[in-house]
Amino acid sequence: MAQKKTQGTQATLDAEATLDAQAARGDKADEAARGDKAAKDGKEAKAAEAAKGGKAAKAAEGDKAAKAAAPHKTLRVTQVRSTISCPADQGKTIRALGLGKVGRSVEQVDNPAVRGMIFKVKHLVKVEDI
Repeated sequence: MAQKKTQGTQATLDAEATLDAQAARGDKADEAARGDKAAKDGKEAKAAEAAKGGKAAKAAEGDKAAKAAAPHKTLRVTQVRSTISCPADQGKTIRALGLGKVGRSVEQVDNPAVRGMIFKVKHLVKVEDI
């Protein structure tokens, strides 16, 4: 008799867990739907602002034109030392920069992410502005 009661309790717990999981998925679906609606509302607001000829729309257009007109500054990164006996993360950084053998060079866009990688392996590479 005790076993039947345990089985019934287990079935109840399983059913409750299933309902909780379904509720959680439903909440996520509702959030996703609300997020899509918010994204549409944001696009509509930007379009309305652009139609009005507002300052924000003109500033955004100016930023896009400046980014398109400005040439990207690049760096030439050359590996001058081997990664043998270096920590694994430095070897992975060298690979992420597109290097792997001593004497190889690559051109990278000058941005903070690339600068950070170069800083990490500055003892293994030579950097030139282009």
